[in-house]
Amino acid sequence: MKPIKAAITAIGSYLPDYVLSNQVLETLVDTNDEWITTRTGIKERRLLKEKGQGTSYMAIKAAENLIKKANVNPAEIDLVIMATATPDMPVASTGVYVATQIGAVNAFSYDLQAACSSFLYAMSTASAYIESGRYKKVLVIGADKMSSIIDYTDRATCIIFGDGAGAILMEPNYEGLGLQDEILRSDGIGREFLKIEAGGSILPPSEETVKEKKHFVFQDGKTVFKYAVSGMADVSEKIMQRNHLTHDDVQWLVAHQANKRIIDATAQRMGLEESKVLMNIQKYGNTTSATLPLLLSDFEHLFKKGDNLIFAAFGGGFTWGSIYLKWAYDTNK
Repeated sequence: MKPIKAAITAIGSYLPDYVLSNQVLETLVDTNDEWITTRTGIKERRLLKEKGQGTSYMAIKAAENLIKKANVNPAEIDLVIMATATPDMPVASTGVYVATQIGAVNAFSYDLQAACSSFLYAMSTASAYIESGRYKKVLVIGADKMSSIIDYTDRATCIIFGDGAGAILMEPNYEGLGLQDEILRSDGIGREFLKIEAGGSILPPSEETVKEKKHFVFQDGKTVFKYAVSGMADVSEKIMQRNHLTHDDVQWLVAHQANKRIIDATAQRMGLEESKVLMNIQKYGNTTSATLPLLLSDFEHLFKKGDNLIFAAFGGGFTWGSIYLKWAYDTNK
C-alpha cells in the first residue's frame, strides 16, 4: 500500500463586497491607474467595511462556503489551522473562535503567522499531521483584513493590499495524490524591510506610537521586491529539479499574489508559459494569507485529477517556500 499523502479535497472562499479601485485611490494619494497597473498588476482590491468585523468574520464565511459546497460535517473536523497576519486581537487565538463558530466542536485550533507565507506553511503543517495518521480532516484557512493595518495616505502600501479569505480541507489520500514535496525557507535579515514597528513587546502601544503611525505596515518596496523575485524563483525551480519535473510536467503555478512582475519572474525561471500561471491579483491585490486559497477557489474548475501544481510564496520576515502537490479530484465530477 502506498504511504499516506495529504490531499486537498474541498475549497471555500469569501471576499468583501466593497471594491477599492485604482480610480478611487487616485483621489486618496498621489498615484494613477497606469502607474499602479504597470508596477503591480493590480486594478482593484476588496475591503471589509462592516463595522466591528475582523479577520474571523471572513474566515468563518470562507469555512462555511467550503462546508456547504462539499457537504462536510464540521463535527468531523479534527484540526483548524488559522493562517493570518491580522488576528482579531492579541493573545486570544482567532482560529479557536472560528472553529467554535463553524461548529467544529471536536477540533483543536491555533493561529499560524508567517506573513505572506502563512498559508504555505500551514499546508505543510496540515500535511504532516495527516501523514502521521493521527488526524483525518484538517481545515486550513487563510484570511487577512489588511485594511486594518494599512495607512491610506501611504501610497507605497495602500495600492497593494486587500482583504479576503480562503479555506481548504486536507484529508488522507492512498493513491499517491496530494502533497509530494516542499522547500520552506526563512531569513531574519528581512525583519527591518517589511514590518509593523509598534504594538509588540519591543514597542508597546502608546499615544506617541499612534501619532507617529507606527501601527501601520511599513515596506521597503525595492528591497522586498529583490528578495521576493530571487526567493520565489529559486525554490520553485529547485523543487522542479528535485522531483525531475520539466515545464511540460507542471500544469499550474499557484503563486502568492504580491506583484505581477514577481509572479512572471518565477514562471520564467520555471519555463512555464503564461497559460499555466494562475493570476487574480488584478481583482484582489495582495490579500496576504488568503492569496493561495483564493487562487484555488477561482480556478478550481480547471484542475484535473493528477495535475501537478507548484505553490510558491514569499513574505515578510523573510519567509518563503514552494510546495509540489498532485491534485486529487476532478472538479466537475
